Amino acid sequence: MKKGKKLYEGKAKIIYATSDKNLVIQYFKDDATAFNNQKKSTIEGKGVLNNRISEHILSNLNQIGIKNHLVKRLNMREQLVKLVDIIPIEFIVRNIATGSLTKRLGIEDGTVLEYPLIEYCLKDDKLGDPNISREHILAFNWLDAIQLDLIDKNLKRLNDFLLGLFRGVGIKLVDFKVEFGFTHESGKNKIILADEISPDTCRLWDSITDKKLDKDRFRKDLGDLIAAYTEVAKRLGILHEQSNVSAVNVTKLSSIKKKSK
Repeated sequence: MKKGKKLYEGKAKIIYATSDKNLVIQYFKDDATAFNNQKKSTIEGKGVLNNRISEHILSNLNQIGIKNHLVKRLNMREQLVKLVDIIPIEFIVRNIATGSLTKRLGIEDGTVLEYPLIEYCLKDDKLGDPNISREHILAFNWLDAIQLDLIDKNLKRLNDFLLGLFRGVGIKLVDFKVEFGFTHESGKNKIILADEISPDTCRLWDSITDKKLDKDRFRKDLGDLIAAYTEVAKRLGILHEQSNVSAVNVTKLSSIKKKSK
């Protein structure tokens, strides 16, 4: 499908129009950001890995009835996805206390929560993506009660699925954030999962060592992010094709050559 004009560029992805008004192309960038875009870098190969990992997870979610925007992966960096109007809320599910939760509430890092905690943040970089309550969402008509209940139900199902998926490959799912949006197919508005699910949007710790296998490696200067993301992809069994492994290695080699000049 031919790529059209750029519709939107975010911190990690670019959205392009296609000849079908209901479909767009999502391009995964190599840009890495943290602390509300205060820390920035370009990490060669990150977009390739996130594209593959997100495709794998979203494809499996479609098969168990959690509808999302993925249609198919087009190449190493692009996916064909359904056009959605993103709801201006980040939905966060926490299984283990870490990050902002420990700072806000003084809870010891690594505390296993008695049950999954769902949080909401307003998507607004200028305001620092502030935490909001269910009452805020309803009062300002971002969603109605039925829509929010539907999303909460999907979040619990999604968490159960991801916990099992990662536990099976020796990884703890600490927390994750996702986005939902409205599709407008066949004259009906439907809420579906959108954006991506990858080490950029999940906190993933090795089950035995608690080694960080996610974007915290960039946030906290813990070392090679590409090696960690590659480890996640390998454990999920999606880097078995030689061409995909080579593509990431070639990209890294290119980066090394540029720095040496």
